[in-house]
Amino acid sequence: MQIWSIMGSTSTSSPPHVVIFPFMAQGHTLPLLDLSKALASRGTRVTIITTPANAPFILSKNSTHPTISLSIIPFPEVEELPEGCENVNRLPSPDLFVPFINATKLLQQPFEDVLKELCDSDSTIPICVISDMFLPWTVDSCCLFDIPRIVFSGMGVLPTVIERNVSLHVPCISSLLHSEPINLPSVPFPLNKTDFPDHFAWRGDEKHPMLPIISEIEQAEHNSWGYVVNSFEELEGDHVAAFENHIETKAWLVGPLLLHDQSKQDLMNSGSKDVDQKQFSPYIKWLDQKMEGVGPGNVIYVAFGSQSYMTDSQMEEIALGLEMAGQPFIWVVRSRTWVPPVGWEDRVKERGLAIRDWVDQRGILEHPAIGGFLTHCGWNSVLEGLSMGVPLLAWPMGAEQGLNARYTAMGLKAGLMVLQERDAKDDHMTVQRNVICDSVKELMRGDQGKKARERAQELGRKARQAVEKGGSSDKKLDELIECLTQDKNSRTTS
Repeated sequence: MQIWSIMGSTSTSSPPHVVIFPFMAQGHTLPLLDLSKALASRGTRVTIITTPANAPFILSKNSTHPTISLSIIPFPEVEELPEGCENVNRLPSPDLFVPFINATKLLQQPFEDVLKELCDSDSTIPICVISDMFLPWTVDSCCLFDIPRIVFSGMGVLPTVIERNVSLHVPCISSLLHSEPINLPSVPFPLNKTDFPDHFAWRGDEKHPMLPIISEIEQAEHNSWGYVVNSFEELEGDHVAAFENHIETKAWLVGPLLLHDQSKQDLMNSGSKDVDQKQFSPYIKWLDQKMEGVGPGNVIYVAFGSQSYMTDSQMEEIALGLEMAGQPFIWVVRSRTWVPPVGWEDRVKERGLAIRDWVDQRGILEHPAIGGFLTHCGWNSVLEGLSMGVPLLAWPMGAEQGLNARYTAMGLKAGLMVLQERDAKDDHMTVQRNVICDSVKELMRGDQGKKARERAQELGRKARQAVEKGGSSDKKLDELIECLTQDKNSRTTS
């Protein structure tokens, strides 16, 4: 089996070496690429493991970092998956998620071949492997080579604690009505069953195909050296003890990961080609025009992540709701089947921009014209919005997004919820245009929205302080490298 790599330049000394293995999904990969750059900026050598179809995206994000290398291993061919499908974002149906996860288990041998090659040279023995939670089998591979495995999940601290608490009480909670509150210790806001759309489907069905995968993930956590969390002390420090109690290992809060690289690049590369390209993107130019016309903080950004599935009827309600709200908007449209209502594009063309291509979400959120973010509340989007001081209008679609939404709106008070009465027999009711309209207007022009904006801006300042020199996350990242280096030295000398 051929394994090839694209290597950067290396120094004659032996800096700490970290192997990073992201799960093949954009939302899981991006924060680990941010972590790679944060480690590289500290003189740490990083090897990222990926597959051929995912390599170009990773290279586009890390090509300027000479101490980051890429080892590419072949993705297995399996009957259940379309040919060439190597990323969750390319799955034609969410029903293929489990077959995709099972297919990644066939990466174990080529992954171990990479580790063997690295360990054959004293100068490249890794101090750890940081791998995604959906790659639990990597802990066994790490044990073979006596390398610590660190887990990355992409979730926040409190949402994880809540989910693990609920897992202990699935039978009794399953009997509750959707409207009945779930009150958990140390959670200062009410929850209900609709905040756990996938959780009860998985845990409540003994034959559900996700159940053995969840069991493998949790067992691998217990056998891992530690946990890296994309969060920061000032945001979730109060919940770390409960988090560590559940995962039975130490957690390192080193985020927001996106800000580590940005804080350095903004100062060092203000005239770089990448910045120039961002400034001249059509949607950035459009936002610049809105700044001149309506001033700062008046545009709402609308995006629901790369894995959210919406019906055409729901898309139409969003379009008409945004039109009714009368607020300038920029909307990332992922649907390949939806066609706008007749005349809609003409009616909103002066104040609305619908984009079907990939966008730089972070670049949009940091633009001063943006004053709100209508989001599915994936943890990456939550952190990106809050890091830029933008309040969220939370509309969760699945996974742990309901927890993130409640936490952001009711716990952190940095956003509002898109609320609609829900049929007890239907978890996927269409949210009507009037609800969308009213929610947008309240976030952007209402008293509650004003308070949420002030809180989001406060959290944005704290997030930036966390990654600055001497900040909580900056110190934790240094501490993590030091502990792993000492651990490696003690193992090699014993």
